[in-house]
Amino acid sequence: MVTIADVAKLAGVSKATASRAFSRPEVVSTETAQRVHSAAEKLGFVVNTAARLLAGGKSGILALVVPTLDNSFFTPIIAGAQESTDADGYQLTVVVHPLETAAELPSFERLRRQVDGLIVLAPRGSDEFIRAALGSTPTVLVDREIDGIPSVIADSATAFGALVESLIAGGHRRIVYLGGPAGSWQDRQRTAAAQAAAVGSDAQVTVVGPYDSTFAAGIEASAAVRESAPTAVVPYATALGLGVQFAYLVEGDRPPVVSSERAIVEALGSVDVPAIDVDGQGLGRTAAEMLLRRIAAPDEPAARVRLDVGLVLGPMRSGAGGAAEEPTRP
Repeated sequence: MVTIADVAKLAGVSKATASRAFSRPEVVSTETAQRVHSAAEKLGFVVNTAARLLAGGKSGILALVVPTLDNSFFTPIIAGAQESTDADGYQLTVVVHPLETAAELPSFERLRRQVDGLIVLAPRGSDEFIRAALGSTPTVLVDREIDGIPSVIADSATAFGALVESLIAGGHRRIVYLGGPAGSWQDRQRTAAAQAAAVGSDAQVTVVGPYDSTFAAGIEASAAVRESAPTAVVPYATALGLGVQFAYLVEGDRPPVVSSERAIVEALGSVDVPAIDVDGQGLGRTAAEMLLRRIAAPDEPAARVRLDVGLVLGPMRSGAGGAAEEPTRP
């Protein structure tokens, strides 16, 4: 069996240098790294990343913690994180933990002892509870900020505020913000931004919620939405908005303008529906890269990263393209 010593001999370097060319290529010259990799290719040498990590006291496993598997928002985040962790030789495991109650702590503690680091989406637990649950395990929060813990968020609150401003500029005066899960950190940010956007105008932003981020919850919320007779609805999540639209259509009514995500708007061929475009894969990739740096340099100050969120605006005029000034049954 070909060993790292064989590769080092053929490349004309020490065994330690050959090992660094694989594990820490930034500390060797480009020419040396190329010689080592060329020698490895000629000899058919394959790096055993798991063995390297174990030798360094690492498990080689990272955990991505989500509160539920019912929300499709998490899917691209998982894909992006896996892309980055795979490239660094780590195994990424996905675990469901809402991180809201003390009953979860024993199983979460077992998880912490088995992994080298955590990427955590925990929208609802208190700051104090999250800190206590995470302990000293290297962690990066996604879509939430807590002092002292590295985090990356999609700056959707700014996008929601800009969306409401655009709706008002288009003539909408009765806007509903359809809120997300109770206690959600991002929901609080989006609610505040939506309400602030209407300050100083004659438009009214009515907050309806909280609701889970599901299609069924959107159907349930439709009755409360109707009571405000809005010309535009800005839902916390796409699934909520689709549920509201479905409920209107089932009743034979024309729904108000309901913002969505770009993929849905494009699939429906809509031209007058505003779309908020969160790069979920970018969130996942960034979180994983931050975590890997945190593992390598645990004493570095906790970083906060906010990623821009795309906003695609159509005409959005009140009474145009499916938005009725007074939604009525035909």
